[in-house]
Amino acid sequence: MRLLFAGTPEVALPSLRALLDHPGHEVVAVLTRPDAPAGRGRSLTPSPVAALARQAGVEVLTPNRPSEPAFLDRLAELRPDCAPVVAYGALLREPALSLPRHGWVNLHFSILPAWRGAAPVQHAVLHGDEITGASTFRIGPGLDDGPVYGVLTERIRPDDTSGALLARLAEAGAPLLVATLDGIADGSLRPQPQPADGVSLAPKLTPADAEVRFDQPAVAVDRRVRACTPDPGPWSTFRGDRLKLGPVGVTEQAGLAPGELRVERTQVLAGTASTAVRLGTVQPPGKRPMPAVDWARGTRPGEDDRLGA
Repeated sequence: MRLLFAGTPEVALPSLRALLDHPGHEVVAVLTRPDAPAGRGRSLTPSPVAALARQAGVEVLTPNRPSEPAFLDRLAELRPDCAPVVAYGALLREPALSLPRHGWVNLHFSILPAWRGAAPVQHAVLHGDEITGASTFRIGPGLDDGPVYGVLTERIRPDDTSGALLARLAEAGAPLLVATLDGIADGSLRPQPQPADGVSLAPKLTPADAEVRFDQPAVAVDRRVRACTPDPGPWSTFRGDRLKLGPVGVTEQAGLAPGELRVERTQVLAGTASTAVRLGTVQPPGKRPMPAVDWARGTRPGEDDRLGA
C-alpha cells in the first residue's frame, strides 16, 4: 500500500523504520510537527521522524495544522491508501480523515479502551497498573475511541519509568502496526468496536502534576516519580528551591515524618506517609544530577529541613 506516515518523536522511529524496510508497502511521505527549538542554543531542529525520513529520501510535510488547505491538497495528490500514525501530536479532523482509502490507523500505547489520551503510559505507571500494552485502531472524530484492529500486552516492571516502558512498547508495537497494515491490505483484518466498559482517560501530565508529595504513602511517591520520568520530570522543594528527583526505592524503614531526611553513609532516606523511600539521584537548581548521598554531604540537611516544606 501507499502510506503517509504521521509521527514526530523518537518513539515513532521503530514503526517508521519497519515500514520503510517492508517490501509490501511504500512510504510516499511523512507528516510531522514543524521544526522546534532544541538544545542550549534553542535553534530550530527537525523532529526525529523528519530527520529519518529525509535520510531515507522521503518527502516531509510539516503543516502547523493538518487542516491547512496546502496540506490537504498535497495529501490528495499523494493518494495514500492508508495513513499509519504513531505519536504525531496534533488533532486529525475531516476532510483529512477521509482522504486515505483505508483511513488513518493509530498505534496507541495502551489496551483500549483504557487510557485514551496523550499520556497512556504515564497514567498506567502512575495508577499502579500491572499490565499495559498497545493497540492499533482506526482514527475517527472521537478521542481514541475508534474500532480496534489488534492488541499486544506488556507487563509493567516494578522499576519501570514511563520512558523505559514507552521505549519497550515502541519496539513491540512496530510489528503490530506492520501486521495491521498487512491485514488491511489483503482484506483479512476488520476492526472491532471498543467495549463500552473500562474507559479511562490519560490527559497530558503537566509540571504541576509532577510535584512529589511526601505526605502520601511510599508506593504513591514511587509511582509518581517513575511516571514522570523523564517527562515532565518529578520534583519537590528543599529550602525553598525546586529539587529534581530521580527514581526512588521503597524501603521498610519507618520512623521518619513526611519529607524528613535521614542521611546515612551509603543512602539518603526521605519519610512519607508510610515507610521511607531511598533517594536516587537529585538535581539542585543550576547543577547536574548527582547521587543523593553526594548532594546531602554538601547540603547537610538539618533536623528541621523537609522535602516539600
